[in-house]
Amino acid sequence: MFKKSFLIISIVMIMILSAFVTGCVDKQNAGDAAAKTLIYGRGADSISLDPAQVTDGESLKVTRQIFDTLVQYKEHNTEVIPALAEKWEQSEDGKTWTFYLRKGVKFHDGTDFNADAVVYNFNRWMDPKHPEHKGGEFPYYAYMFGGYLGDDGHVIKAVTAVDAHTVKFELNFTSGPFLNNLAMPPFAIASPTAVKADPVEFNQNPVGTGAFKIAENGWKKNDAITLIKNDNFWQKGFPLMDKLIYKSIPDNAARFTALQAGDIDMMDGMNPDDSKTVKQNDALALHIRPGMNIAYLAFNTEKKPFDNPKVRQALNMAVNKQGIINSFYANMAEPAINPMPNVLWGYNDSVIDYEYNIEKAKQLLAEAGHPNGFEVEFYAMQDPRPYMPNGKKVAEYMQQDFAKIGVKTKIVSYDWQTYKDRVGKGEHQMALFGWIGDNGDPDNFLYVLLDKDNTRTPDAGNISFYRSEPLHSILIEAQRSTDQSARSALYEKAQDIIKKDAPWIPLVHATVPEAARSDVKGWRPHPTGSEPLYNVSISK
Repeated sequence: MFKKSFLIISIVMIMILSAFVTGCVDKQNAGDAAAKTLIYGRGADSISLDPAQVTDGESLKVTRQIFDTLVQYKEHNTEVIPALAEKWEQSEDGKTWTFYLRKGVKFHDGTDFNADAVVYNFNRWMDPKHPEHKGGEFPYYAYMFGGYLGDDGHVIKAVTAVDAHTVKFELNFTSGPFLNNLAMPPFAIASPTAVKADPVEFNQNPVGTGAFKIAENGWKKNDAITLIKNDNFWQKGFPLMDKLIYKSIPDNAARFTALQAGDIDMMDGMNPDDSKTVKQNDALALHIRPGMNIAYLAFNTEKKPFDNPKVRQALNMAVNKQGIINSFYANMAEPAINPMPNVLWGYNDSVIDYEYNIEKAKQLLAEAGHPNGFEVEFYAMQDPRPYMPNGKKVAEYMQQDFAKIGVKTKIVSYDWQTYKDRVGKGEHQMALFGWIGDNGDPDNFLYVLLDKDNTRTPDAGNISFYRSEPLHSILIEAQRSTDQSARSALYEKAQDIIKKDAPWIPLVHATVPEAARSDVKGWRPHPTGSEPLYNVSISK
């Protein structure tokens, strides 16, 4: 009787929530054979499907299915293995990389993948004067390769086709993270023919070499993205599903209810407390995504009073991180001390966190000239993120602690795309944000998120707009070294500087629970936040 009542309640809840959210998916209408359709529930829609133009995980988890990179990561870590390139070699001076490409690979539009296509993509991204350098700001390229062609710190000197299936990268200087960077989804290879047809609208009509391609009229904004099988995928026998649907259901509870009812097959953005329910339900399976992430509160150091380090340090002392973990993460997180997780090499274990001490925080504020505190807008995301399942509730919790030191906050929230746009332009005073590591290299956290190079708007990676010359010198030296031991020592020094200057409050590193129907096979969540789903199936 209990199970039947629960089922009725679940169905009613879904019907009600669908009127306000996005509704349920009728699996009978999702494809010719329901068993060949996989439905992935998530908290927000993609921003763009041109991977070179985005930094958000909701976009990249979809483009990861449509496109391929030259190299890729292993299934369970960030070790680099072949993809569109079968093998590669590096020159003795470390400045030239040669990649030998797979033969017979086709883009979804039937055109050939070859060395010219690789050259075209990199030139489009790196050269602001390229005729198809359009459709966005290509932010990740600048983050990972030191800007664009002509910038002093630009890593890549030239990309040339040696022959139809060999491509050469010449670098201006050695780059420790270069190979790992190439495996990142933003550097996937697109069809030159499709991009040239309309470089702006390409983000709606992506064409890659991946296991899935976008269906005709396959993107219904804020609802669903439908991908269909690529019958000519270069990995023979894959994908195992005919159709892959990404369904946007912003409310975590509604998404979990849809999973329990069988309207979706897998989901992310689960409330941590719901992991107990998953474990007790034989029809469901709990999946844990390794916590290569950081949730943080960024202070816009270009705006008063956050131009004063003492103010930033005071607010660090006013946050009860363990209380946040207990209240919103079901203890599936650990307090963050540094801007990178301790699962990465180069982590500085000797850095001591600011203590949670309201009286000392008040004293520091007084020393900074704010004995009675101040008023400030506090940006908090309304959509769930893997590193922060409920940003508004976390903000409200922190709001109470800040009030204890006289800092009155007005919480401001927007949909995910608007939120990213506004913080990327620096419109905030302070903002909750987070990051999921892309490549397993400390450079991807410290340089991308805190170096002065990445304060470029409108897509700043460093949303604290923190500029430190000593930090910059260390991060560039580390980036241009190929000795991991030397790089590790430099990153440890960098973390000392960051802790003292306090451009952030590092909050937590989350262990991310996700769930699927128990008949979903082959899904293994990757530390980077996105994984290919060509080998995932439903056994019914």
